[in-house]
Amino acid sequence: MTDSDVLSRLPERLKNARRAQGLSLEAVEKLSGVSRSMVSQIERGESNPTVATLLNLTRALDVDFAGLLGEEAAEDRVEILHEHQTPALDRAGDGCKIRILSPPQDTGRFEVYELIFSEGGKLESKAHERGTREQLIAEDGRLEVTSGVAKGIITNGDTARYAADVPHCIEALDGPARAILMVVKF
Repeated sequence: MTDSDVLSRLPERLKNARRAQGLSLEAVEKLSGVSRSMVSQIERGESNPTVATLLNLTRALDVDFAGLLGEEAAEDRVEILHEHQTPALDRAGDGCKIRILSPPQDTGRFEVYELIFSEGGKLESKAHERGTREQLIAEDGRLEVTSGVAKGIITNGDTARYAADVPHCIEALDGPARAILMVVKF
């Protein structure tokens, strides 16, 4: 793909990204710091933006820079992340290993984790941002979930949904356990 191929696709992809989010040119200007007239010129193919301008626009529109310029649309590929490539936090002192399954650009909106607990392992969390909820699916073992003062126990295949904008805790009971955790901010 040549530079001119990339630049010929850019206006339409940028416009589609803005419209997909329901944003006006004014809203993009406020979010990105790029003037609405410049955004309009870029979308019409009348201006070749600098890399800095494109970075500001992709951040404001919450789109992937490489995907915006690349040959393939995100829907046209399958991204494979092998187990050894999956970021993980080993909180051995708490008996909980956390594998981060969601892409970095989803942080703060929708996050997915695999939690692997040793016997008696525990994951204690302070209150997240207001409106944050969690959904925990037990894959193996038995887990106790505490959200504020509420408590519940789940086992293989069960799901717990609870407020995460209060202090909360997940604890393995009766041996090791494994679960999938989804964090969603509303």
